[in-house]
Amino acid sequence: MEQIANGIWKLVLGEPEDKTPVSFQTVPMKKESLKNLPLRNVEPFICSKIDFQITQRGTAVTLPMETEEDIYGFGLQLKSMNHAGRKRKIRVNSDPPGDTGESHAPAPFYISSSGYGLFADTFRYADFYMGTNSAKGASANKTEVNQKHEEFSESALYSLKRIKETRTIRIDIPHVKGITLYIFAGDLLETVQRYNLFSGGGCLPPLWGLGVWYRAYGGSDQEKILEIANELRNENIPVDVLGLEPGWQSHSYSCTYSWSSLFPNPDVMISQLKNTGYKVNCWEHAFVYPAAEIYEELLPLSGDYEVWNGLVPDFSMEQTRKVFGSYHERELIEKGIMGFKLDECDNSDYNPSNWSFPDGTCFPSGMDGEQMHNGIGFLYQAMILELFQKRNLRTLSQTRSSGALSAPLPFVLYSDLYNHKEFIRGMVTSGFSGMLWSPEVRSCENPRDLLRRVETVVFSAQALLNCWRIPSPPWKQVDVEKNLNGEKMEGSEFYTEVCVRYLNLRMSLLPYLYSAFVLYQREGIPPVRAVVLDYPLDSRAAVLDDQYLFGEGLMVCPLTLEDETSRKVYLPEGKWYDFFSGEIFEGGMEYQRKADYDQIPVFVKAGSLIPLAEPVECVKADTVFKIHVRTYGTSAASFTLYEGDFLTFTDEPDRNYVIIRSDENGSLSWKRNGKGSIRYEFQEGGII
Repeated sequence: MEQIANGIWKLVLGEPEDKTPVSFQTVPMKKESLKNLPLRNVEPFICSKIDFQITQRGTAVTLPMETEEDIYGFGLQLKSMNHAGRKRKIRVNSDPPGDTGESHAPAPFYISSSGYGLFADTFRYADFYMGTNSAKGASANKTEVNQKHEEFSESALYSLKRIKETRTIRIDIPHVKGITLYIFAGDLLETVQRYNLFSGGGCLPPLWGLGVWYRAYGGSDQEKILEIANELRNENIPVDVLGLEPGWQSHSYSCTYSWSSLFPNPDVMISQLKNTGYKVNCWEHAFVYPAAEIYEELLPLSGDYEVWNGLVPDFSMEQTRKVFGSYHERELIEKGIMGFKLDECDNSDYNPSNWSFPDGTCFPSGMDGEQMHNGIGFLYQAMILELFQKRNLRTLSQTRSSGALSAPLPFVLYSDLYNHKEFIRGMVTSGFSGMLWSPEVRSCENPRDLLRRVETVVFSAQALLNCWRIPSPPWKQVDVEKNLNGEKMEGSEFYTEVCVRYLNLRMSLLPYLYSAFVLYQREGIPPVRAVVLDYPLDSRAAVLDDQYLFGEGLMVCPLTLEDETSRKVYLPEGKWYDFFSGEIFEGGMEYQRKADYDQIPVFVKAGSLIPLAEPVECVKADTVFKIHVRTYGTSAASFTLYEGDFLTFTDEPDRNYVIIRSDENGSLSWKRNGKGSIRYEFQEGGII
């Protein structure tokens, strides 16, 4: 056992593997930021109670678990939030068969309401039994007999009687003779902060990355891309990022990474899009088609199985990253591509196609397919990030898969799974493990479903409209076939007005959200997070998986199509204000709130200042935001807005910021610190 930083201990058991998440960590731990957290030099109680053994299967670790202990984490989890009493399998799977722990982005990391977090440093398919089993002998003194059965439901028969049974945690890591564990001390939020700072701190995206994203129709050619770009500008739809789907490549599934004949002058197109304020993001995946320029070089640097007739590069090797990365840098990034959508870097052997490689695949580095499945998303992202770091440019991109230690990687998760309630749960669960998630707007059942999904996505880490199946925007027609036929839906003017109103709201929130990301980078506080992280003693918050905190002061409570126009919301202790109307609510209570399809319940914590910008169509290098500050409550309050170039890694937001203050009378003042780029002009008139 070794203390490696304030509140973090490293425990090496047996002989761990050498290829693990920590061994490939590219962003160093933020030790100075960890020093600013509460001093924790006494190891958590759990450290002295860890048991370890080598088994025929691999390595087993056991720990005690309190009867009322709550467990969160394990990466992106769409099926459930509180994992107490559940088995979790840490296996990348794009099509999980149920609530198993498998997901696009699982992580062998959890946090406990008992005051600690634990990270198992492995790419293996580890199984975490969170209070589901007891060792032989635990029930030796239980001798009750002839008790009358009064509960006959299946859930009653099989649920864990938490108040009666001794609980333990067991971690099984297959194929290994040891494991390194990292233990983090503190309450729930503090533990998450320590883990994120251990990972290297949260990512800080360019400000344009927090604007609106529009992924264009997959059947577009160069002319159609420019046409939709001009249409969006002419109709005053705010968009910062225009995404190109697989058709931009001469071959995709697998990939050539070179332009299709449908794009005869890509450099001209990129320049035209740049001149109108768009950043271009290109879809790709990691599997390399034989016609690709880099195919022959990657042949000896890839696994011994193909996917979709393409190589699977071994991104754990420096030479592989050099070949793959140099091509991307020379042919794409240097020519103006500002980010990538990393698709299909997950796994599904339940899918009836050649979706991915077997677990027994051999890679030249010595990694096998099991390790690579759990590691390829992280390795792929880290390689792309390094390319932008070399050019001193920040990016915000997308990825299908991720894993442990991914907080510093500027990639937002998305999924082909599409249940809206599960998407909202992803907003809650991803923040436990240093991940970002987008409940992207894609297929919509009807126009009301479109509004509900747009309302959710504008209050997320990435406001993404994925229109790859439709040539016209969804507010003109949500039905795919009718959209393809050029038919406008009834009431499209109304749905357009509502969608544009919310997209403009997103643009108004950019300075507020950017400041939340600065805190993520510097202090490890997730910009989008579960309510229980801020209210760890609130038993109602412990199971709240359908609303979440957005930045410092906002509570977002989305509705789905199934909710129709009403839902219950829970507000923790203190006073809360309706973000739109200013109505006051007492906390510690549940409310039934009505919200028409063009409304979403959002609440503001008393004592908050919310800076709102006049919306712009996109973020440019010289954009100066006109800020109106809303004040909520009568107590003195402050908010720090960070300025800078919003674009490079040399930009230091901690040296260039504005502190906004309000006094007990609601009077506002602000003071600028630093001599960097001035990006904010303050307007009079705070709203209480």
